[in-house]
Amino acid sequence: METYEITAPCHFGLESVLKREIYDLGYDIVQVDDGKVTFEGDAEAICRANLSLMTAERVLLQVGSFHAETFDGFFEGMKALPWERFIPEDGKFWIKKASSVRSKLFSPSDLQSVGKKAIVERLKDAYHKEWFDETGASYPIRIMIKKDEVSVGLDTSGDSLHKRGYRVLHGAAPISETLAAALILLTPWHPDRIMVDPFCGSGTFLIEAARMAAHIAPGLGRNFTAEEWTNFIPSGLWKQLREEAREEVDLSIHPDLQGYDIDPEVLSAARENARNAGVEEMIHFQCRDVKDLHHPKKYGFLLTNPPYGERMEEKKALPALYGEIGNALDRLDSWSAYIITSYTDTEKYIRRKATKKRKIYNGMIRTDFYMFPGPKPPKRKRQGEANG
Repeated sequence: METYEITAPCHFGLESVLKREIYDLGYDIVQVDDGKVTFEGDAEAICRANLSLMTAERVLLQVGSFHAETFDGFFEGMKALPWERFIPEDGKFWIKKASSVRSKLFSPSDLQSVGKKAIVERLKDAYHKEWFDETGASYPIRIMIKKDEVSVGLDTSGDSLHKRGYRVLHGAAPISETLAAALILLTPWHPDRIMVDPFCGSGTFLIEAARMAAHIAPGLGRNFTAEEWTNFIPSGLWKQLREEAREEVDLSIHPDLQGYDIDPEVLSAARENARNAGVEEMIHFQCRDVKDLHHPKKYGFLLTNPPYGERMEEKKALPALYGEIGNALDRLDSWSAYIITSYTDTEKYIRRKATKKRKIYNGMIRTDFYMFPGPKPPKRKRQGEANG
């Protein structure tokens, strides 16, 4: 198969997690930039990346790149790219998004208009025709300009990859599926260790953990734009890879995943989301306040996205709330805790210093991921090893 450059955008600060995922799929990394990882792969890689990557926001097939400081230069650069390699004669194509950072060209609408005209001119020459009906498959295009360097890609995913297809109901401030998965992968959690989210909201942390434990590919329950691209992705490839992914699913596993919240309606939504995700039997949801959090099991994980206090009246309650988190951690003295929040006094009120803190954007909100790793559980003795 022909080889392409493929770019996977991700949350800023989580490039290393995505890089590890891509390596695990068996592909070579070309470049790592802020908020994206580029790798080499064939048509199968496009399908696998969409189906399997837990932390990527989408998968872009790189058409090309060039330098442009004027719209004339931008037009010529777009026209010079090999569009006929990807877009068939009846293909429907448009520039879905154009963004610019620290560049002389900055108007998205003008970039979209000029870019479309340039592509049409290129395809006129390639297909020897003056008009395109665009009645075939869709080929959405994304343009990113940074410091006058233009990068152009075809969007193979369609809807963002955080849309797994299970979360119909949301909590008040939901964390995205891709961010939740990335944060889980930043911890040493394993399915044989209990995980508790005392502010579980719509249940995303626990649902993503359950799907990881059961080896459910994140894209197994949805479709992708590139499924229509039969001009260079074999039509049976998607079906083959989906079947392979289904064979990997193991619903017999029973991880100990527990979610608490004080809002019964939110918990009802979380249960519905877990049901849609196929992991309802793996998660226990309960109406419980964080001040009542305790557990007899040792060496567990607390992973949560507590309230940030975005409104002034909510902010007043945060010292007491985070104090209760600290009290819970005092009771769970062998546990590890991982907390994502924008509350800058987190360490002060939970009364402990994070071993590590990572800056992450949750949507447009600047947050920190506080890591408080606890002691490791004692190693289990191997079978046949003498006691004593």
